[in-house]
Amino acid sequence: MPKYLTMTKFPLIQKILNYIDLTTDLDDFGVIHKTIEKDIIFKGTNLWILVFAIIVASIGLNINSTAVIIGAMLISPLMGPINGMGYSLATYNFPLFRKAVKNFTFAVVAGLIASTIYFSISPISTAHSELLSRTDPTIYDVLIALFGGLAGIVAISSKQKGNVIPGVAIATALMPPLCTAGFGLATGQFYYFFGAFYLFTINTAFIALSAIIISQILKFPIRSIVDDAQKNKINRWISIIITAIVIPSIYFGYALVEKEKFSGNATEYVNNISVIDGNYLLKSEINPVKKSITLLYGGPYLSEAQKMNIKEKAKYFSLGKAHIIFQQGLSFDVIARKNTELENLKGELNRVNLLLQEKNEQIDSLKKRNYRGRMVLDEIKILYPEIISCTYGESLLFNDSISKPDNVEIIILSANKKKLRISDKKKIEDWLKIRLKSNSIRVYYENKENRPSRFKNARIGTNE
Repeated sequence: MPKYLTMTKFPLIQKILNYIDLTTDLDDFGVIHKTIEKDIIFKGTNLWILVFAIIVASIGLNINSTAVIIGAMLISPLMGPINGMGYSLATYNFPLFRKAVKNFTFAVVAGLIASTIYFSISPISTAHSELLSRTDPTIYDVLIALFGGLAGIVAISSKQKGNVIPGVAIATALMPPLCTAGFGLATGQFYYFFGAFYLFTINTAFIALSAIIISQILKFPIRSIVDDAQKNKINRWISIIITAIVIPSIYFGYALVEKEKFSGNATEYVNNISVIDGNYLLKSEINPVKKSITLLYGGPYLSEAQKMNIKEKAKYFSLGKAHIIFQQGLSFDVIARKNTELENLKGELNRVNLLLQEKNEQIDSLKKRNYRGRMVLDEIKILYPEIISCTYGESLLFNDSISKPDNVEIIILSANKKKLRISDKKKIEDWLKIRLKSNSIRVYYENKENRPSRFKNARIGTNE
């Protein structure tokens, strides 16, 4: 559009163009060139910062710590030679390009060596989520690298640098995939190595492409003489490399979209078939890679007709080609039967416990009965100090007139030289019947000078 039209008839458009104009804050071309050239070099401070960043990133991946990984990306100096490669190609500065490639190659090799050594000696060899997320790059990673790189080179070209570069380092994530590639080498899992290194290549190529685009838009000066044939050759090679990198990422991006679509449809499908004729869905597993859905039901066993009905419903959720796998948990009938058996076992266990308790009580009672003679002696001596010993026992009394013998308790009391009176013996026998709560007691007496084998004036009951 002619300038006069913009200024007179379209002032609003001119105002918008002024807002988005990159040249208003553009730094001096010499300053930009020196900044990019300085950041290319990997030696001294930059070299050690790179090594430390690699170790920190490796540790973060190893312990699955996002915060540590972000810290490593912030201190990483890998953006320098990548911007240098893009800038040098845009300005056809081949000596600077070779210098940038040399330093970038050195940085990549150093990073792989450091991360491989770390993961070789680390006791933790599990691939956590932070590490796995760097092994399947897609077209979305291309877009992140492209726009992140655009932000980075614009910030370098501006007088107001701001804090864009650290943000670009985090967004484009150069360190984590390089360290993940080292993990793949250390553990011999080359799937991780190639996947992560492909992501690293994507980030590198599109950050460099961003530098080329902005350098040409801002018309950075060309510092060498280059003919049109050489320019065309360089542009052709850039196009070939970018196309070769983008095509696989488009395929992986399409696969990612399909996986997400399958997972979303499968989730809706699973929610729709949670209850089928008294069968309850206990667990489901969705595998978007294999396009399979595993369903675990509890309840009455699913019939073939019910399974076919469930599979038919998958078509309404765009899952006609999904592989539906059925698993049967415990049916409610089985659970009820198991509960009945459990209750029966509990009842039998309670019965056995009661029997054991009764037996224990009987054993305790027998033990106590063996010491009844001691108890009788201790209590009766208070009333009759002349009694010095007591023998207690239980026996059976047989009689010709009855077929079943009677249980009797036999007590033998020994007195000293002082002879017990008949009235005292009567009182003792009445007291024993009350105290021992028994009417089948037989009491015998003996004097101290006579032994238990021979009773003098022996008495049974109240008869002497």
